[in-house]
Amino acid sequence: MTTQNRIFKRLVAGCTAVLGAVLLTGAYMSAQVAAQTAPTATPPATPAVTAKAVFAGGCFWCVESDFDKIPGVISTTSGYTGGKTVKPTYEQVSSHSTGHAEAVEVVYDPAKVTYQRLVEYFWHTIDPTVKDQQFCDKGSPYRTAIFAQNDEQLKIAQASRGALEKSKPFKEPIVTEITLATAFYPAEEYHQDYYKKNPVRYKYYRNGCGRDARLTQLWGDMAGH
Repeated sequence: MTTQNRIFKRLVAGCTAVLGAVLLTGAYMSAQVAAQTAPTATPPATPAVTAKAVFAGGCFWCVESDFDKIPGVISTTSGYTGGKTVKPTYEQVSSHSTGHAEAVEVVYDPAKVTYQRLVEYFWHTIDPTVKDQQFCDKGSPYRTAIFAQNDEQLKIAQASRGALEKSKPFKEPIVTEITLATAFYPAEEYHQDYYKKNPVRYKYYRNGCGRDARLTQLWGDMAGH
């Protein structure tokens, strides 16, 4: 029922038998005016500007879970990037034949969190000392990488790695790839928000893979888990 009809019904119900016809006409006209002058509902506020960042940190379920904790992050999407196959499937990527890495596209509000902050956080959620592997997952799809969306992001990421190489709390060299982004292909729906949809299986996998234990070993209190 529209606002106009509700107003009309209430007014008609209160009319007396004698003045019914007069009030009926007046009510209808008043409802028309009210409908034309009533303020429209204000849509929910959305960020005026958003930006994207893409990170590969091994299993994309875990990377999604880690970045969803950051204030200013609007959404995360698991997917594939860095390879040659167009619109690859999980099975193709897992076969190590596409060149793609499991990665996560992070949409964020630059007014609330900077790209530099996201990059710094990323380091503390991965083991940057191993090539083509993260924790119990081995092979090129599980390499660590930062896929910069533009030259500015590329410079920020490279500067961050340079600073980290001087301050890192471990001896091993950092082998994480930093490169300009190529096409990003969202993964199958069942991979999206896996840690929310299947919390028990996710926790079993993450703990069994030794991810958090290794992060604590590398980063101590700075570990991002």
